[in-house]
Amino acid sequence: MSSYTNKLSESQSPYLLQHAHNPVNWFPWGPEALEKATSENKPILVSIGYSACHWCHVMERESFEDEATAELMNAHFVCIKIDREERPDIDNIYMDAVQAMGLQGGWPLNVFLMPNQKPFYGGTYFPNQQWKGLLANIANAFEKHEDQLAESAEGFGSSLNRKETEKYGISAGDQELDPDELAEIVAKITSQLDREWGGMNRVPKFPMPAIWSFLLDYGLLHRDKKLLNEVLFTLRKIGMGGIYDQLRGGFARYSVDGEWFAPHFEKMLYDNGQLLELYAKAFQVSGDPFFKEKITETVAWIEAEMGNGEGGFHAAQDADSEGEEGKFYVWTYGELKELIPDELPWFSKLYNLKPEGNWEDGVNILFQTESEQTIADEYGMSLEEFKSKLKEIKAQLLEVRNQRIFPGKDDKVLSGWNGLMSAGLIQAYYATGEKSMLDLAIKNLKFLQNKLLVDGVLHRAYKNGKAYTPGFLEDYAAVIKASLMAFEATGEAQWLDLARPLTDLCLAEFHDETDGFFFFNNPNAEKLIANKKELFDNVIPASNSMMARNLHRLSLFTYEEKYTEIASKMLGGMKELILKEPGFLCNWASLFLEKLVPTAEIAIIGTGASIRAKEFHQNYTPNIIVAFSESPTDNAAILADKMPDMTGNALIYVCFDHACRKPVSTHEEAISQLPYLA
Repeated sequence: MSSYTNKLSESQSPYLLQHAHNPVNWFPWGPEALEKATSENKPILVSIGYSACHWCHVMERESFEDEATAELMNAHFVCIKIDREERPDIDNIYMDAVQAMGLQGGWPLNVFLMPNQKPFYGGTYFPNQQWKGLLANIANAFEKHEDQLAESAEGFGSSLNRKETEKYGISAGDQELDPDELAEIVAKITSQLDREWGGMNRVPKFPMPAIWSFLLDYGLLHRDKKLLNEVLFTLRKIGMGGIYDQLRGGFARYSVDGEWFAPHFEKMLYDNGQLLELYAKAFQVSGDPFFKEKITETVAWIEAEMGNGEGGFHAAQDADSEGEEGKFYVWTYGELKELIPDELPWFSKLYNLKPEGNWEDGVNILFQTESEQTIADEYGMSLEEFKSKLKEIKAQLLEVRNQRIFPGKDDKVLSGWNGLMSAGLIQAYYATGEKSMLDLAIKNLKFLQNKLLVDGVLHRAYKNGKAYTPGFLEDYAAVIKASLMAFEATGEAQWLDLARPLTDLCLAEFHDETDGFFFFNNPNAEKLIANKKELFDNVIPASNSMMARNLHRLSLFTYEEKYTEIASKMLGGMKELILKEPGFLCNWASLFLEKLVPTAEIAIIGTGASIRAKEFHQNYTPNIIVAFSESPTDNAAILADKMPDMTGNALIYVCFDHACRKPVSTHEEAISQLPYLA
C-alpha cells in the first residue's frame, strides 16, 4: 500500500475507496473541491467510473498510481473522482457534454472543466503517455488562453441547458393512439432482430430487457405465436450463453461478440432484477423448465452472494479478480480433466470446451449451443439421467470455483436497483410459486422503507448503516413499481400506501410543469450546471417511462385521474419519437400498449379472494392489475363498494376505466372478459 492518503478515504463508495491511496490528490464531488477550484483559479478534472468497470481499473494502474502522472495532475488541476452509480446525475451531464464535443463517450469518463464547472474537453480511457501529454497541453492552454477555453465552455454549457424535449421537438399532450402505429413499431423492431443468435442485430450485445418485455406483451395480446417464439428464442440463447453464469446463475452485463459468448464478466443488480422478471414471464408463458432453472439459479446466487445481511442487495460484482478479467469464471481443460475425467466428454460437448481453450489464453468459457436433449441422446442417456448428472457436476465445479479468489464486490446498496430486483423476485414468485422469493422481495422493500426513506425522502445509496445522497427519479420510479407489485402480490394496503406518497413527492419535486416530464435529479436538492431529463430506454428503462407506467397503474388502483392524465400527456409527447426510434423506447411502447388495449382493473372480494388472485398471478396476463381482499374494504378505491356473493364467497370484478362487467366467480370467466388486439 502506498503511503499516500487523499480525501476519498472518507467515502462510502468502494470505487472511490479504491482510489483513496493514489498519489493523486483526489477530492469527492462537493463544496470543498468546487470552492478550491474557484479560489485558486484552477481547471477541474472530473474522472467518473464505477467499481465493476474494467478500463477504469486499467487507467488507475497505469496513470493514477503513477507518481509522475499524479504530480502533473496535482500541480495544475483540482481532481475530482466520482462513482457514477452514486451520482448518475453528474455523469449524465458530463457524458452529454463529451458527446456534444463530438467525442466518444464511455467509462472511465475524464472531463476537464473551467473553475465554474462548465466543461471544455474530455474523453474516456487514455494510455499513460497520451494522458500525460494531454494534461500538459491543457495546463498550458489554461495558463495562456484561459479566455478562449472559457468561451468554448460557455458554448457547451448552454447546449447542456437546452431541454431534452426541445432538442427532440417533443411537446407533451394527448394524442390519438392507433393500433396500426403499434404494429409499425413492432415491425421496425423485429426487422432488426438477429435470427441466428437472438437479440438485436448488433455487436456488442446487451440483453435489453425492455425490448423483450414489450414484444412478449404485444405477442400475447395480438395472439402472435411467431413473435412469442422469437422472444423465447432470444431468451434461450442468452440463457445458454457465456453471458449467463452456467454454474452459479446470474447474468453478466453484455457479451463482446454477437453470440452471447464472451461477456465482460461484471454482474449488475439492475440487469439481474429485470432479467429475473423477464425469465419469470417467459416460464409462465411457455412452461419450459429451462426458464425455471435460470430463475431458481439466479435467485440462489442473489441470496448467497448479493445480500447485505439486512434485507438489502449489493450493487455489483466486478469482472476482474486477481487483476484479470473473468479469471474467477473460466476453466482450463487440464483442470477439468483432473476434476471430472469420466464426464468430461459429454460436458465438453455440452459447453463447447476445447483442450486449447475456446477463449483467449488457453481458457474455456462455459457456452451451450446444443440442447441438453441432443447431447443426452448422443451419449445414450435419458434426459432425466443427464440432468441429474449435470446438476451434480455443476455443484462439484461450483465448490471448486468457490475456493478461488472472488471478484471484487461493490457493496453499496442502491435503492433503485433494489427496486428492480424486488420486482423481479415478485414475478419469480408468481412463476414458481416459491414463497421464499416473495419473502426476499418484501424483506427488501421493508429494508428500503426503514433505512433509505429518511423523513419522507428516498435516498440513493446506503452503506455501513447510513443512507446518503437524496434519490434520483430512477430510484423513486423503481421502488414505486416494486411497491405496486407488492400490493398486488400480498393484498396489503401498506404497499399502496408506500407508493403513493413517493409518487406525490416526485410530482412536487421532480415534475417540470413547462413540458410535462420529470427531471432525473431533484432540482431543489443541489444546484448543478444543468438539470437533465432521461427519455430513452436503455439497459435500464428511462426513469420517465418507468414513472409514466407507474402513474398509469397507480391511477387504476386509486381512481385518481390526475395520475393517468400526466402519463397520457407524457406518452402523447413521446409518440412521434417512439414511431421513429422504437429500439430505445420500448418501455414507452409498453405504455402505448397499456393505454391502447385498455388495462383491466381486476378486483376480487370475499372468502377465497387470495386463492383467486393467485390464479391471476400464476398465469401471466399482460395489461391487468389485480387487487384482492378476503372481506369488503375500502383500503383502495379499486376495492371500495364491491361485495362478495350471497354466501360471502369471492367474486371477481373485471372493470375498464372504473366501469365493471358482470362479476364472476372463476378465473376462466374473468379472462374471457379481457380484450385483445385483433
